[in-house]
Amino acid sequence: MSSILFSCGAGRYCRELTAADVPAVQRFLEANPEYFWTVGDEPPRPDEAQQEFDERPPAELSYSRLRQLGFYAEPSGELLAYGSVVEDLMRPGVCHLALFIVATARHGRGDAAPLYQGLEQWARAQGARWMRLGVVLGNTRAERFWQGQGFVELRRREGVPAGRRLNTLRVMLKPLLAAGAAGKAEADEIADYLCQVARDRPEP
Repeated sequence: MSSILFSCGAGRYCRELTAADVPAVQRFLEANPEYFWTVGDEPPRPDEAQQEFDERPPAELSYSRLRQLGFYAEPSGELLAYGSVVEDLMRPGVCHLALFIVATARHGRGDAAPLYQGLEQWARAQGARWMRLGVVLGNTRAERFWQGQGFVELRRREGVPAGRRLNTLRVMLKPLLAAGAAGKAEADEIADYLCQVARDRPEP
């Protein structure tokens, strides 16, 4: 078992997952299929966890490292959430949150925010300058959550496949190193990001 990667507040921690964790992740996904029904109109595949572990960004997009993450409660060791991050996606300092699924039983109990905030603090400490993610348009719970965490929409991508559906994806960003006058530094950080990452520029 890998060591703890970071703390997520009282009684919660995250560790990087390994191939040995695939069966446990598969059980978690099957026990918490709501995300897959919401974005793809079907349950997780029988080998969903293995496919998540094997998936890589498109060949044309550079990155330095991909991590699978398990978020746990202590001392029980209960798996509260599963996620994955891609470090330095397209440019150094871009941390892309590829997946973040919180156990259904934990929805509405205030668990998601401290788990994500622990990840954000860790990413900042690793030198990340921006946190990036995509959320499916119409996944209202997720849209509200990420907006509440300070993410802003950059652009929309249409026709993104998931399960049986083609979705519209909201590409969202949060600067992690903004400081100074409220709003101004954040706007500057977003503008700098868009100068460097043409893929995420709003379409005219």
